[in-house]
Formats: sequence, C-alpha cells, structure tokens
Amino acid sequence: PLYSTKEIREVDDYAIRELNIPAILLMENASLQVYNLTLSKYFPPINKVGFLCGKGNNGGDGFAAARHFYNNGYEVTVIYLSGENDLSGDSLTNFKIINSISKVDGLVKLKKYKSTADLKILQTCNIIFDALLGSGAEGELREPYLSIIKKINDFNCYKVAIDIPTGLNANTGYTKEAFKGDLTITLGEFKKGLFVGASPEYTGEVVKGSIGIHQNLYDKCEPASYLIEPEDAFFSLPKKGKTIHKYSAGKVLTIAGSGSYPGAAALTSEAVLRAGAGASVLAFPSSVKNIIHSKVVEVVVDAYDDKGSEQLSEHNIEEIEERIDWADVVAIGPGLGRENSTMNAVIEILKSRTNKKMVIDADGLFALSRGKYKELDLSGLILTPHHGEFARLLDIPTTELQKDILTYGKNFAEETGSYLVLKGAPTIIFTPDGDALINTVGNAGLAKFGTGDVLTGIIAGLLAQHYDVEQSVVAGVYLHSLTADIIANDFTEYSYTAEDILLNLHRGFQFLRKSFA
Repeated sequence: PLYSTKEIREVDDYAIRELNIPAILLMENASLQVYNLTLSKYFPPINKVGFLCGKGNNGGDGFAAARHFYNNGYEVTVIYLSGENDLSGDSLTNFKIINSISKVDGLVKLKKYKSTADLKILQTCNIIFDALLGSGAEGELREPYLSIIKKINDFNCYKVAIDIPTGLNANTGYTKEAFKGDLTITLGEFKKGLFVGASPEYTGEVVKGSIGIHQNLYDKCEPASYLIEPEDAFFSLPKKGKTIHKYSAGKVLTIAGSGSYPGAAALTSEAVLRAGAGASVLAFPSSVKNIIHSKVVEVVVDAYDDKGSEQLSEHNIEEIEERIDWADVVAIGPGLGRENSTMNAVIEILKSRTNKKMVIDADGLFALSRGKYKELDLSGLILTPHHGEFARLLDIPTTELQKDILTYGKNFAEETGSYLVLKGAPTIIFTPDGDALINTVGNAGLAKFGTGDVLTGIIAGLLAQHYDVEQSVVAGVYLHSLTADIIANDFTEYSYTAEDILLNLHRGFQFLRKSFA
C-alpha cells in the first residue's frame, strides 16, 4: 500500500498522542534506518559523507543520521540552512548535539549555508544526503533550495534522499526540479508520490525505513493506492481447465488495422493467442487483406467490404455485428486510422455493445476524445491510453495532467465505471471502486511503436479466459512489462521491438510460474 502525506501525519500523531511514543524516539529510529539502509546499498569505501539539512523534521533526521555516521568512524560535513534561532523541537535538539560534537572533534564539520559556493566542501564526499525538505513540503522549489538542488545534482557522487527528494511532491510525484537521488529512504511508509509522475527520474531505488510504528496502524488508513507485486500477477492469471477446447478457452474479436497500419492489427490479434485465448479473429478491410494474410498465421482474418477505402466505416457495422456477438471480448482501436467515418463507426459499435467486454486503445480512444466519452456508457470497459491520449480524452493539456495523475485517473475511472490503464513509467491501473494499482516493472525500451498494441492483445486474451476484468488487467500489464525486462537482458533497452515481446511472452509466464507455482 501507498499513503498520502495526510495519512502518514495522522498515524505519526496518533503514535505520539495515544501510544505515548516520544517524537524524538521516532526521529532517532528514522535516522538509524538512514544509516543502516545506506550501508546496505552502498558498497564502495566511504571516507566522508555530507548532509544538507533544512529546518523542519527532515533536517532533524539529517542531523541525527550525521551523528550515527560520526559514531561509526566516518568524517561528516553538515551544511545547514537554519541555525538555533530558526529550529525548534527535536530538530533543534539534534542540531545542538551534532553542533556540540563539531566543537570537540574535527571529524564533524558544520557550516551555515550562505551561497552555492559553500557547497564545494561537499564535492569530496562519497555520499551526499538530502535532508532539506520532507514529505510535507508542497509547491515548486523557491530559493535558496532551487539553487542548492541544481548545484548538487551536478556533483558526481552517490546521493541519498531522506524520506523524499527535495522538490518532489509526495502525493502527486509532480516537480519541475528536484534532488536526483540514487537511493531514497522513505520513512515510516511508502508515499504515493514516490512511484508516480516524474518520480522515476529523481528517486533512484526506493526503500522503506521503519520508524517504530506497527503496520496495523497504517492499515487503518484504508489506502487506495498499491504497488503491483509479482504474486499479484501470478494469482491473477486464468486457470486452464483440463477439458477446455479452443472456443471455451476464449474468443476474441480484434477490430483493428487499415491500409496504412496493418502491423498494429497483426500485433494485437497475435498477442491474443500468445496470452492463452483459444480463438482470435481479426476484422480487417478486404481491399488490403493480402497485406495482413502475409503477417498472421493462426489468426482468422474476417475481411469486411471497405469499398476500397482501406479502413473501417459506418457501413461495415452490420457486417461486423455477427462476429461481435460471437466474441467473448472485443479489442478495438489499434491502427484503425482517424477518418471521420472510422471514428463514427467506433462510436456506433460502442453504443451497441450490449454489455460486451471490450478493450479500447489507440484510434479507438481518439473517437472518444475532447469529452465525447461522456456520451457513452463505458462501465466495465478497459481503456488503455498513454498520457497524451488520456489528456485528449479529458480535453486538458498534458502539462495539466502531469500535476496530479492519480486524481485525474481516479476521478475518470469512478465517474465512468471503467478500468483505466494509463500507460507510462509507471503504468497505473485505475479501477471503478477508486483504487490505483501501480506497475513499476518495465524499462525505457517500451517507449516504441507497437508495444501498446501487444498490451491490448494480451489483456483481451486474458480477459476472454476468465472474465475477471481487474485480474486480467493486472496480469496483462505486469506480464507485458516483465517480459520486456527479461528480453532487455538479451537485446538491451535499445534493440528489442514489440514483436520481440510477443515472441517471448512465454518467458514472462515461465518466470511467474517458477516463482509461485
């Protein structure tokens, strides 16, 4: 589970107020976690460590952690932004301790920040810790924090963020500029903003440090955001009965492709079979059917009369309806094109779906853009936009979406009753009941033509086998990204293609089966 800063703060306050745990003990536990977890992740020799400390509790964590490094024989340099007159409570206590040590032992150096020139002293450090602003800080960075962060980000050393990188919003993951860490040690519990938005660019590896509050207290918050674990994906896979046949194993109709984009149709319809469905039929324009026949073997191509247009239009709907009735699941959109007649056909198909399970992607989503989705019943459907497509659906700038992806996604799924698979780094699944399921698996090689088409086919193929929408989406998203990670070891993130994911999907299945079966 992932938590908001409000939920974390409420649990902290409860522990202090109702359980009589002194706040300074929580800070001491936090600082010990910073020390221990850093040494568990950083293995080269360490001679000197540096700390950047602000005036809040985050700064207090930094002062206390600096003491633990000193106590274990390391040379410590602390640059602080606020002295005794500006500090209070436990932060002041820990500042006084480290300040007193610095006066009697040269291993500890304290320096009050005045300008970026003061930061040069940290260039000789093996590790620099960011304890400037904690998870409670919101809004864009102001001076002097902005100049400090820009300068430190250029330093060539290992960097650790305490609780959250300064400048990153702990609830939304939004930032224009933030501390770029190699490691983030988040304290107490995982914050939502560490895994969404721009966070992958700034957090590095994220680990959790307990501050001495039991998990049961956090569970009372009833969080609505979760990380997808590999076991979630495995136990979401459909079970294969011993007496099934090709039609009971799942029937999928893919309405995709055009003369300009036959590859999208091939990838989607083949992924259906690779995901385990028994029957995959592709509705495709008859005037260019020879193109698709050269690309698919096991997929049945049902060619509709496009009258030479090389694409779907309204007059094909009646022709396709029989296949729609036959299918357990319909996947629609990849490579259809965006001509008005095609978009109108998509709308009409969605209007007459009669509770048919559907996966809508790519050009199918374009038909719903600029708020047109509000005119349709999308309940129970799966939509798979990337950020640009989702912003177009909502009719807002992508820059606006980036400010709070979780809220926009949650509101959309709840209002429409749909399952929103928001593709990106990370991909986030939003469910109609308000949950956000975050997939952190995958790599930059997925940012390539065709990978989304494969994902659409995988989800449709899984859904046709066991009918549970949420499980199909969870398993499909994870399996797709997991396979990409597996083949990146062979091809690197540069060289694999969407077809490589398709052809290696069995390796993703095998990994999950060997891990949990």
